[in-house]
Amino acid sequence: MSARLKNQSNPDVVSAIQQLIKGIQAGGADPLVLELVHLRASQINGCSPCVYAGVASAKRHGETDERLHNVVAWRETALFTQAERAALALAEAATRIQDGSPGVTDAIWEAAAAHFDEAQLSAIVTEIALTNFFNRINRTLQERAGKTW
Repeated sequence: MSARLKNQSNPDVVSAIQQLIKGIQAGGADPLVLELVHLRASQINGCSPCVYAGVASAKRHGETDERLHNVVAWRETALFTQAERAALALAEAATRIQDGSPGVTDAIWEAAAAHFDEAQLSAIVTEIALTNFFNRINRTLQERAGKTW
C-alpha cells in the first residue's frame, strides 16, 4: 500500500500548522508531556507515521525507551508522574469521543488543571487536537511510517 497523494503540501496550510506549533511550544508545557500526549493519541488512532515520528521526537527530547514502550499501558506502570498521567488521561478522553464515550469529564479536566496552568493546558489541548488532525490525514491518505518531521 502506498500513500494516496504524492505531494500534499499547500503552503498556506503548512504556514498555518507552523503557527499552531509555535503557539503550542510557547504555552510553557513540558515538551516531554507534549510528546507523550502526541504518542498516546496516535496509538489510539492507529497512525503509524505519527507513532514513528512521535517516538523519534520524544527520544530527541531525552525520553527513554522504557517509558516510550509503556505509554500504551501508562495506567499499569509507575513510570509516569501524576502530571503526565493527568495529561495522558486528557489525551485519551479528548481522542476517544466517538461511540458514546463520555469525552473529557469534569474529573479528567480537574485532574489536569491540578497540574497545569491555563497556558499549559491550552498547549496540551491544542497538541492533542493537532495530533488528531494529523492522524486523520495520515489514515485517510494511507501515509506510511518512516518519516520524521
